[in-house]
Amino acid sequence: MNIPTSITPDIFMRSLLLALGIASSSAPLQAQVNAEQVLTIGRNVLSMEDYMLSIQYFNQAIKAKPYLADPYLYRAIAKLNLDDFQGAEADCNKAIELNKFKTEAYKVRGFARLCLGKEEVAIEDYDIGLSHNPIDKYFLFYKAVAQTELKRYNSADSTFSTLLRQFPKFEEGFSARARLNLERGDTIAALGDLDSALKLSKSLINPYLMRAAIEWKRKEWDKAAEDMDAAIRLRPEVADLYVNRAFIRYNSDDFFGAMSDYNYALELEPENTSALFNRALLRYEVKDLSRSEDDMTSVLKIDPANFHALYNRGLIRLEQNKNKEALADFDAITKKYPRFYPVYYAMAEAHRNLGDMRSAMQLAYHADDLVKKYVKNPEKNPLDRPAIAAAESNDVNDHTDHEESEMEVMDKFNRLVTVSQAVETQLSYNEKIKGRVQDRNVQVEPEPMYALTLSETPVTLKSVSNYFRDLDDLNRQRYISKQFYLNPGTPSAFDEDDAQRLFGYADELKEQISAGKGRPIDRLALGITLTMLKNYPEAIENLDKVLEFDDKFTVAYMARAFAKYANAKALEKAQRHSSENENFLDRRAAAAALQDVLNDYDRAIQLNPRLVYAWFNKGNIFYAAGDFTSALQCYGEAIKIDPSFGEAYFNRGLSYLQSGNKNLAFSDLSKAGELGVLPSYNILKRMK
Repeated sequence: MNIPTSITPDIFMRSLLLALGIASSSAPLQAQVNAEQVLTIGRNVLSMEDYMLSIQYFNQAIKAKPYLADPYLYRAIAKLNLDDFQGAEADCNKAIELNKFKTEAYKVRGFARLCLGKEEVAIEDYDIGLSHNPIDKYFLFYKAVAQTELKRYNSADSTFSTLLRQFPKFEEGFSARARLNLERGDTIAALGDLDSALKLSKSLINPYLMRAAIEWKRKEWDKAAEDMDAAIRLRPEVADLYVNRAFIRYNSDDFFGAMSDYNYALELEPENTSALFNRALLRYEVKDLSRSEDDMTSVLKIDPANFHALYNRGLIRLEQNKNKEALADFDAITKKYPRFYPVYYAMAEAHRNLGDMRSAMQLAYHADDLVKKYVKNPEKNPLDRPAIAAAESNDVNDHTDHEESEMEVMDKFNRLVTVSQAVETQLSYNEKIKGRVQDRNVQVEPEPMYALTLSETPVTLKSVSNYFRDLDDLNRQRYISKQFYLNPGTPSAFDEDDAQRLFGYADELKEQISAGKGRPIDRLALGITLTMLKNYPEAIENLDKVLEFDDKFTVAYMARAFAKYANAKALEKAQRHSSENENFLDRRAAAAALQDVLNDYDRAIQLNPRLVYAWFNKGNIFYAAGDFTSALQCYGEAIKIDPSFGEAYFNRGLSYLQSGNKNLAFSDLSKAGELGVLPSYNILKRMK
């Protein structure tokens, strides 16, 4: 089943977070595991979209109290966002077994079943949910989507009518009904619904994608391009959007623009086979044959069974007179698709080029026979134009395990392959980019803050920055068995095994402390470990005690500042989920929390004025708060201390952009690129 474009985890998760109350702040863990507290932390981690870590918390809660329904329900939500629909369904089954009145479990299971193509039982879940709450927005919404999938158009229309009558400002409802109208063939009604959705919200991507698809079909390339531009502004990090826009530009004879989009898509996602394949075809068309072949080879390295790439690479090699290499590709095709007759004409040409006229004649005659036998209307598909004919197998014994039929292959191989119009749905489950910085002219993330960890992570810093003396001294003393590291990015567990090790190490440190054997250094290690586990309140509590013992401990100020900032952001996000309205956020409390973070960084700088990472992190805090003047000052101080700090140049360049100073932005981004920060060049290219 192709998941409908209107089904997005963002919508779904928002409804779940509100309904389930995944917004409450967590209480600190005690030395002994408390299932309710672990569950609360897991819920908060889930709301922060750290699904793998949240599962570890829910596993602990289930182990402690296996009779509770909630941990299974929350774990199902995490699995849902990891594309484990079967696992989500199983967890919901268990939650419902434990508590059949757990209404939200039916919502989660219904969604999982819808993603699995189990529309009938999904509707059963939605009906149960509606029996509990007849006007629940999301039960109505997804029931209508499921009915659309089953092509029960009248029923779906009735459900949508009920939904939009109760919730006339529910923009996603109009977007989903547009899809229903498209399937009915009512393009006018579909466009009306899409316009209604966009009047209610300009931040929805699906209406733009769907409207672009309509314009695409109508060959209204300029309008389609405008809507794809709007989609890209909303989600500039999604490579497949550039692939689709490239196709539109290609059909508008804008080859340069199409090539630019393919290039940028591959910068975002180097193994995007659609972008590689399509760029290869475009390069072939402009006679850049060598690089066209390279792109097809790259596709085959990623996807060795890709028929399209294999056939087209053979043709590209044939064009370059690489006849033996071309024949190797064609031979591989005939083994899997023995009735795909165009390949035999291509093989005939290769043999002809090699001077083997006998083989060439035999292959050409074989292709002719296949056309006569399997092409329904040879008059419309003359033998001298094999590329537009379609072969069809009628052999009942020919039931190979092809991913595509030969008919489907023939339909595709002679045109640009494009990604699904449902790109939003396909990619949103795998969404890894958080905290996107959006600007009218450029949309990119700043380089992340530095945080203390107990695990060495891959270093993204391209230049060698200032030496952190205090941390090095601490490691040399070997007070604990582990090493302390300062790494860019939010510290976290790498995988399930790493998370388990961190949980175990935290428990070990807690036992030492509770037994009265804990040292300040142990509390520092515990605070950093808990930060990595996203248990920020307890992390801060332990770091407070470290600084009570030694108020000149620079490393502890750095660790506490980051934990405080991460905690403030988590609480802010949780509050947004609970209120669904930024106006209800406690601005004074948020400002006070940020000032508290800055105070810790200021104290670290007072103790070590050349602590470049403290200046850099302060700059990031000001940048996120929209105080670009202060951000510029902080990044400037970092650069004074370490003129080779490429990431500081990069972020200062973004700050200049946000401040409207393009000239200084150009200068800083150029310097950042010089120092190895590759995204700098992407931005520079887009700014020109």
